Order: sequence, then C-alpha cells, then structure tokens
Amino acid sequence: MKSIEERLLAIEARNRQVEDNKAWETSWTRRLSIMVLTYLVVAFYLHFVVHISPWINALVPVIGFLLSTLTVSFLKKRWLLRRGK
Repeated sequence: MKSIEERLLAIEARNRQVEDNKAWETSWTRRLSIMVLTYLVVAFYLHFVVHISPWINALVPVIGFLLSTLTVSFLKKRWLLRRGK
C-alpha cells in the first residue's frame, strides 16, 4: 500500500500534466500548427489532384486532420520542453 506522501506526489504530478494539457489545447502554437498543416495538405492536394470526384475531395479535410493530430503531438512535446516542463 502506498504511503500518503507517495499518493500526494502522484496526484500533484497528474495535476501538472492536466494543467499542461489544458495550456496546450488553448495555445496559439497549437492553433497555428494545425492551420499551417491543414493549409499545406490542401495546397498539395489542389496542386496535384484538382478535378476528381466529390468523394475524393471529401477526404482532404480528413487527411489534414489526421496529419495534424499525428504531428501536433510532436510539436506539443517541444512546446512543453520550451515552456520549462
């Protein structure tokens, strides 16, 4: 069984992580990175694949979202390190 001090330290660590996640979710770094990544995906798409059926066109925002979620975690880690965490 954990001591009260260990439990308290675990709760404080969890609270710091929750605070960091909330700060990341509202940061301009996150917003701008999603905007840039989405723009690049759409620009690439429009440059190479212009006249395709609407079913293919509907994939553009989905792929942009997928790429942003994959890359944003990397940016989040770097952002947190620069923030001093």
